Amino acid sequence: MDNKKKERAGLFGGTFDPVHLGHLRAAEEIREQLSLDMVYFIPAAIPPHKNTTHTTPSGQRLDMLRLAVGDNPRFDICDYELGKSTASYTVETLRHLNGLNPDSDYYFMAGNELFGEIETWKEWRELFRLSNFAVITRPGYPDSNEAKLPLALENDFSYYKEKDGVQFYIDKNSKLIAFSKIRGLEISSTEIRRCVNSGRSIKYLVPASVEEYILRNNIYRTEE
Repeated sequence: MDNKKKERAGLFGGTFDPVHLGHLRAAEEIREQLSLDMVYFIPAAIPPHKNTTHTTPSGQRLDMLRLAVGDNPRFDICDYELGKSTASYTVETLRHLNGLNPDSDYYFMAGNELFGEIETWKEWRELFRLSNFAVITRPGYPDSNEAKLPLALENDFSYYKEKDGVQFYIDKNSKLIAFSKIRGLEISSTEIRRCVNSGRSIKYLVPASVEEYILRNNIYRTEE
């Protein structure tokens, strides 16, 4: 009999343009709250939920992520979406990861505001067959402290328990939605790009290695 422990893994998707201390702190808090073995950062190539006309080349965003997570043995990177020429849909990424590691117990991490629009995600009902969800509630955002199921899920999930400040909901297949309230850091990638473009400091907004990489490679200096 194989008694190998089932890996509990968080999946943190985003453009990470650039990755910053808010991303890292959120991932660390969720990892600790949900007793996750690992958190995998998944940089998107073409994010379907963002209206953007310019995204930093994937190679540079990946370099910055590697610098940011390299000193944390509980953090790693999945670059699957960067190899695609089409939009990065969560359902396709989850199918890929389940195919690679069918015994892993995944928790897809999403902000409360984005999770509230779950019906707009591609094949959204299939998502809950493939993964649990860790919904991040955080300061500085409207309704961020409300652990509230979207209307579309109210008939599928029921309240399960609360543990260490995390509220859990469960469906008939034992998939979980965990509303995790984090302290977080109110930092945005947009703010960082604007700071660089206007010559202001980004020290203590990003890891020092990421700051040095941005300045050395003259990233974000030409944005309007």
